[in-house]
Order: sequence, then structure tokens, then C-alpha cells
Amino acid sequence: MARKTPQQYIESLNDGRVTYWDGERIDDITTHPRFQVPLALTASDYDDGDPEVNEFRFYRDEEGNEHHRIFQIPTTKEHLVERVEMMKQTTIGTLVTGVFMALMSVKDDVAKVNPRYADNIERIYKYARDNDLRGAEVITDPKGDRKRRANEQDDPDLYVRIVERREDGIVVRGAKLHITAASLVHELVVMPTKGMRPEEADYAVSFSIPVNTPGVSIINRSFAPAELNEFDYPASSHHSMPEGFVVFDDVFVPWDRVFLAGEVELASVLARSLGLWERTGGLVESVRNGELYIGLAQLVSEMQGKDKDPVVQSSLSELIVYQEMIRMGLDYACEHYETSQPSGMVFPNTLAVNATKYYLAANFHQTIKYLHDLAGGLVITVPMEADLRNEESGKFIRKYLYTRKDVDIEARMRVYNLIRDLTADAYGGWWFVVALQSGGGLPAQRTMMNRTFDMEKAKAAARKAAGIS
Repeated sequence: MARKTPQQYIESLNDGRVTYWDGERIDDITTHPRFQVPLALTASDYDDGDPEVNEFRFYRDEEGNEHHRIFQIPTTKEHLVERVEMMKQTTIGTLVTGVFMALMSVKDDVAKVNPRYADNIERIYKYARDNDLRGAEVITDPKGDRKRRANEQDDPDLYVRIVERREDGIVVRGAKLHITAASLVHELVVMPTKGMRPEEADYAVSFSIPVNTPGVSIINRSFAPAELNEFDYPASSHHSMPEGFVVFDDVFVPWDRVFLAGEVELASVLARSLGLWERTGGLVESVRNGELYIGLAQLVSEMQGKDKDPVVQSSLSELIVYQEMIRMGLDYACEHYETSQPSGMVFPNTLAVNATKYYLAANFHQTIKYLHDLAGGLVITVPMEADLRNEESGKFIRKYLYTRKDVDIEARMRVYNLIRDLTADAYGGWWFVVALQSGGGLPAQRTMMNRTFDMEKAKAAARKAAGIS
């Protein structure tokens, strides 16, 4: 089938899905004011009007059909580089569809246990690709009491589980939290949140279902209100995306959409597969944001007449080091890619991605401190546009925010507003948490680094250096 247009994408979401926001059940998200910004944001990824963007946004499959590159299975380093370039120009509403890459990366492992599940993975992947659909990464369970296993909770539904096995499919119950863009995609791709033991077999479950499947409800929350002033909120007014609290209330899943149903040995395989691509996406976004932080720091310093100050130069260097370390880590991960056999799929170097994501998360808050220190208190106290436009209050703002003739007052306010929005307000608050938690918190990266680092090689080098035979 042909690719969707932006309007066709929007219209496709009026399908009877059950979604709530701020206590209101919204029957048609395509016309509701709360969804207009995230709809426009995600719809922009369907636009083919810019030839330069199209070079990275789309690709042709083995039969010559054109698809969004989010579906391209990389088999060469060049494919991987093109995928990263595509990610730089793609919104979060489409990037979450990378969940299909996670599934395809473990398809061979799944086939060894149950070939039918592997066939289901490939069929659903092609169905989404050929129909230009979007899918959500549905992985994090509520978890309840973290000291206890899934089957030991007071309420057995605190992890998504199979409550009935039927001849034609399974019935599942539970919830998944923090599901970005859940209400704006077509498929909910559910995966285990972690490895499971034999006694937790009912919780080892993975599948993909349409968002409008009976029994599915989504409760939304966003870091930004429906309508924001572009002057005061230059980022959030265009880039907000709701997070979904997704409920499965005795939802039927036919067998041809099931990827895992009790095979506990595959639970951790599926859970880990998503982490790599999520963390890679976090690196791409951080490189993009890092460049903005540096540019804003330089602009605000120039407007204050302090750009040559040694302290300012030192802080700028810290921002540059942070951004460049992440960029180089991402480049290294692509250059030293790994290959899945026998499929031939290539993916970023696991150790490099996890080490770089750890560096990103562990140093993010400290790095933003340098930008805030350079900008000063106006980051959170600069007056709003309405006060600037008011004839009486505006004259005072223009008088007392003056620095010198070549600095435009409105431009100065816009710089402060973007710093606040990106780092200390709506979008900034969301990213403060996401930078740490996306793809799992710091312990998840530590675990993966310990698993993938060549410790035997390091021990051998240490023995040799110490003169131990």
C-alpha cells in the first residue's frame, strides 16, 4: 500500500479508541483541542515536501516499494548511519515505532523456541510497514511492591499477565505506564518489563494489538497544556507529546498477534532488545539538544556582554565537552556495529551505547547547571509576552531589559524563554526525567556494561602487566 499523507494519518486515528485526558473521555482525538499539537507533530513525519529530508526519511524495500525509514532493517553500516540521520529529523511520535526493530532483532532467538511467534513478529512488522502505521513501546509495568516478584504481589494484575488461554488466542489483564504517544499510534506493541522465572510464566507475555481493541483504555498526561504561547514557550508549544497510562482490561489477543505466551526463557531477551534502541534514540536527542544548549549559552553571554569572560569560556567548554562526548559515543557505536546472525541485521555497539547513555544521564543535571549559571535568574523571571505587548508595562520591560543598541529586547527575551522551556519548565521538566530514565535508569546501563565488557581481556592485560603468568 502507498504511504499515508499527514491528513490520512490523522484521519486513521478516529477509530473508536478509548482515551481519557484530565477526567474527560475523548471519543475523537483528531478534532479535540488537547491533541492538536501532538497530532501536528507526528503528522509532520508523513510529509514528503522537503527533498533534503526525504533522502533520510524514506527508503525503498527489496521490491522497490517506498516506506518510512523507521521500518528499514539495517544490514550495513551505511544503513545504520542513515537511520541515525533519520532519527535526528523525526519526532518522538514516530521514533517509538522503532519497537519493531527491537522485535526483528530477536526474531531468530524467538524462532528457536517457537517458530510461530517468529513468523508473527515478521508478519506484524510488514503489516505496519506496508500500511504506514505507527507503534508504541509498551513495556513498563506498575510493578507494585518492588521487593516481590510478579506472582507474589497482593494484586496479581500489577504486571500484565495472561488470565485465560483459549484455542483462538489469549486474554490479558494489567497496565503499562509511561507509554509515550500511546494515543497517537496504531499498534500497541507489548513486551515484558524484565526477565521472568518459571513460576511467573503467565507474566512472560508479548503481543501487538490495535489501539482500538476492546478492553484497552489510555489515560493521558502531558508536560504542556493544550495551548501555549509560542513566544513564552517556543519548544513546548510545538513539541508536546502525551504519555499514556495503558490499561488492558481482559483484552483478547488472537494467536497470530502473540510473540510470547509463557516461555520464560524469552522474557529477558525481549525486554533487553528494546533498551538498546531506546537508548540510541536518547543519544540522538541529546546530541540535538546539546547543540542548542551551547548556542543558547553563547547567545545569552553575548547579549550580556560577557562572552569573553574566562568563567563564561570555561562553562561553555563544559557544555561542549558534554555534547561532543555523547556525539562521539554515538558515532563510535555506529562505526563498531554488531551483527545479528543469521538475519544479518546490524545494530549499534551495545557497550558503546550503554556507556554513552550512562554518561549522558549521570552528567545531565550537572551540565545544565552551567547554562543556568551563565543565564542567571531571568531564566525563570523574564516577563511574559502579554506584558511586553501591554503599552504601560511594556515600556518598562523594554527600558530595563536593555543591554546595548545591537541587542534586540524581544530577541533577548526569546533566548531566555527557550532556555527556560528546554531546561526549567514544561519540556525541560519532562526531559530532566527522560534523560535519566529513558531506556532504563542508571542501574540498567551498569548491568549492560558489566555484561558486555570484555572482562577476561582486561584481566589478561592486568596479569601480564603485573608479571603474573
